[in-house]
Amino acid sequence: MPWQGVSPMDLRQLFARAYVAGGLSMTELCEHYGISRKTGYKWTERFERQGLEGLADQSRRPHHSPRLTEAAVVEALCDARRRHPTWGARKLLVRLRRRQPTRAWPARSTCCALLKAHGLVRTPRRRRRAHAPAAPLRPITQVNEVWTTDFKGEFRLGDRSYCYPLTLRDGLSRQVLRCDALPAKSSHLVRPCFERAFREYGLPERIRSDNGGPFAAPGLTRLSYLSVWWLRLGIQPERIALGHPEQNGSHEQFHRVLKAETARPPAAHLAAQQQRFRRFCREYNTERPHEALHDQPPASIYTSSPRPFPERVPALEYPGHWDVRRVASTGQVSWAGAPLYLTEVLGGEDVAFEEVADDCWVLHFATIRLARFDARTRTLTPVPYA
Repeated sequence: MPWQGVSPMDLRQLFARAYVAGGLSMTELCEHYGISRKTGYKWTERFERQGLEGLADQSRRPHHSPRLTEAAVVEALCDARRRHPTWGARKLLVRLRRRQPTRAWPARSTCCALLKAHGLVRTPRRRRRAHAPAAPLRPITQVNEVWTTDFKGEFRLGDRSYCYPLTLRDGLSRQVLRCDALPAKSSHLVRPCFERAFREYGLPERIRSDNGGPFAAPGLTRLSYLSVWWLRLGIQPERIALGHPEQNGSHEQFHRVLKAETARPPAAHLAAQQQRFRRFCREYNTERPHEALHDQPPASIYTSSPRPFPERVPALEYPGHWDVRRVASTGQVSWAGAPLYLTEVLGGEDVAFEEVADDCWVLHFATIRLARFDARTRTLTPVPYA
């Protein structure tokens, strides 16, 4: 309408009063208010039937919706979401179809809309993050080829003590092998957890981690006591690039689910938190569908490694033409009658020097190259091994 400063509802009321007052034909009245005769007759009909209230905007929703989702289906979907608040529509549908295969369940898009309409979906605030190109890692093609490990961020428990969740998963099947509530990040607490995993599931080929302790440490090739032990067992440490957690993205996503389902709010004490972790891992491994596994749970894919955990760590063997030296507890070896410092984490271990040119050697430990050694300047140049 060409009128300014007047609401549509006020115009309709003015039109209705002018119609009742008479004096103008419908054609003249509609022309004066800038509407069609069809609209004019519609308003007058509503006014005569319902009064001024009939001029308000009315819902266009149909009285009958043959494609409307059944109330029982909506209730089952909402109940499943309340039981599993971190599961998306796809996972919920997989679970519901398994339990009630004969019922007609809606499409994933419909489920998303229903959950959102019932206030069961919270849209997170998106943040723009700039990522530099990440260093490539070898792909994972079979179970027990790569295990991924990390510490979930620490949090306070009900008794005000800290909990440091250590998690260990198989990279292909997503099977959770360990989830331990530890009171601190230290090698003497972490190593028994890995040993229990090795005894139960066997040995993997590689273990992927970040560059934090106790998986890595400052010094030559960032070796730590834990990674030295892995190498002695024939396990290759594999580290993501510094500042690139997306290279272990599946594990990071698992941590978000773990925190949402077990630590909000946290348990009263460490033992109670560990009980939550056990229940969560049982459901995660045996019930929770995974899109990467064609909606199957990890336990349906995972099998133990054929490499058993050895009761005695095997001795290191090097080629006969390499110069083998024993590292002292101070992290030094003797070279040309003088001490050469390597790293304390290799104390008591055998390393080998391979001569590649005059006064130029490559330093080896187990299956990795640690550094290049220039005998003339007595300098070590670290080389990456993963």
